[in-house]
Amino acid sequence: MKLRIPLLLVLLIARLVAQDAPKRPRITGISHAAFYVSDMAKARAFYEGFLGYQSPFSIPRKNPAEQLIWIKINDRQTVELFPGSEVSPETDRLYHIAIETDDAEAMRLYLQSKGVAVPPKTAIGKIGNKNYFVKDPNGNTVEIVEYLPDSWTVREKGKFMSDRRISTRMSHVGVMVGQLGLSMKFYGEILGFTEIWRGGGGATLSWVNMRVPDGEDYVEFMLYARAPTRDVMLTKHHICLEVDDVEKAGAILASRPLPPGLKAPDAMKTGVNGKRQINYYDPDGTRVEIMEPRTFDGKPVPPSRAKPPAPLPPYQPLSK
Repeated sequence: MKLRIPLLLVLLIARLVAQDAPKRPRITGISHAAFYVSDMAKARAFYEGFLGYQSPFSIPRKNPAEQLIWIKINDRQTVELFPGSEVSPETDRLYHIAIETDDAEAMRLYLQSKGVAVPPKTAIGKIGNKNYFVKDPNGNTVEIVEYLPDSWTVREKGKFMSDRRISTRMSHVGVMVGQLGLSMKFYGEILGFTEIWRGGGGATLSWVNMRVPDGEDYVEFMLYARAPTRDVMLTKHHICLEVDDVEKAGAILASRPLPPGLKAPDAMKTGVNGKRQINYYDPDGTRVEIMEPRTFDGKPVPPSRAKPPAPLPPYQPLSK
């Protein structure tokens, strides 16, 4: 004899299970991007001396002569510079990107409930913030960060923000994506990011912009159709510093001495997205995009209808 469960009871059980499932906490922005640098002095000359930022704190690494340096953009955003001696010279410079949440442990439990590999507990890092790492479907390392009231980050609130800063906001970070469908599921369905624009310079889709659910920052998917070389990754993996007037920002930077040995910046141009921009390059060739938040003529650029590249396995850093 088959046991028949009333539909109402089935619906009630499903509702109770849904209520017990972990909820996604808020994701408020891009916390930072971290890069390996081959020469810390040269990197600091670029980010601090040339771009005008300051370092609020640092941490010694395995070699006492080397330090992990924080470059402060604003009270919630930084660029982390890691000593390049910790990795192979042929390694891609991007170490990880980081998103800020208001509850790192709740996020860990939520991600675990969605099948994402997470650490067994939420740790507190050396500068006093809760943090841990996960991997996106493309192999990119994503750090989850919650700023704590007694952390070094909060301790230095309102400090180390020079008037020489070329920008006061990092609007987005760019990461390589070979698995668009899986990335849309991870960033979109699981993390709650929203697509705000997609574009391409030809018949194939090149970029998809995904905004955090509780803020204005976004991650830019840099799509690729073939295994990228290391030089390609240096330009695809990037940060974007937002400025109101890119021509004025370019003039300010042109008045400052560019550290010797750096690749010359590109000429100002209007991108496929209709926004004026200038690309600069740090001593290792990592691209720093200076860009306006609006299109040059105030008119929106419609999203591309081009087809994305065929899915590829996670990228592998290659030599030039």
